[in-house]
Amino acid sequence: QVQLVESGGGSVQTGGSLRLSCVASTFTFTTTCMAWFRQAPGREREAVAIIDKIGNTRYTDSVKGRITISKDNAQNTLSLQMDSLKPEDTGVYYCAAAFWIAGWQNRLHTEAWEYWGQGTQVTVSS
Repeated sequence: QVQLVESGGGSVQTGGSLRLSCVASTFTFTTTCMAWFRQAPGREREAVAIIDKIGNTRYTDSVKGRITISKDNAQNTLSLQMDSLKPEDTGVYYCAAAFWIAGWQNRLHTEAWEYWGQGTQVTVSS
């Protein structure tokens, strides 16, 4: 059974940094597309950053230049380095995985992803 376990959430002030991690069991990152989604109160879950099997990345416009997705295939760990955080970055952050999703546009949709972590809360105060 695939398990994704996130960690690293917390509370910071505007301009602060956090690093989220997601550890996977039963599969290797070289065989999967991975992503970080977030869900703010009262809003739909949205894709923040996506990394494909060979390491190509995409970001939602609001986080470009501030947030970096990366993966360590040897450790089966997905990371999200978040710098210059803003209050609008607040939400529950979820790690997601799928063995294949054709096209970057399709990867923006939550229903395309097969596996999800339990989420970790990020709160940015002004």
